[in-house]
Amino acid sequence: MTSTTFFFVFIPILAVILLAVNLLFAPHNPYQEKDSVFECGFHSFLGQNRTQFSISFFIFALLFLLFDLEILLVYPYVVSAYTNGIYGLVIMLIFFLALTLGFAFELGKNALKIDSRQNLQFLNVETERVYSYCDELITTPVLGSTNSRKTLK
Repeated sequence: MTSTTFFFVFIPILAVILLAVNLLFAPHNPYQEKDSVFECGFHSFLGQNRTQFSISFFIFALLFLLFDLEILLVYPYVVSAYTNGIYGLVIMLIFFLALTLGFAFELGKNALKIDSRQNLQFLNVETERVYSYCDELITTPVLGSTNSRKTLK
């Protein structure tokens, strides 16, 4: 039996046997929480799966796909860099320039910013109150010291 025949006969048989063993001996205990829909970190509410999905996650998925394909296209150039010469280098530089400009454009448009849906109360504090409180903390004398610090600025 040659190694090629062994590969095409034995490996699929081994794969089927391992899958069958897994199906027979794996624990199977389904319950409602396992079967519920869970999209990108958000539980769905009342079956409204599509309305609760944030588009910013989709943009990050597209960016991941884009840069994953970049690695896929750069790998053949890296393997054959000596035979490509200056022409291949120029093509790769143009490719990188196009990707870099597109990424910089997205950063400039704040397309990669994910807005939080949480209501944070400390962001609504007036800045003058915060500055006056900080100044009061700085000018307060330290307990136990004889001289008082007026400013630390």
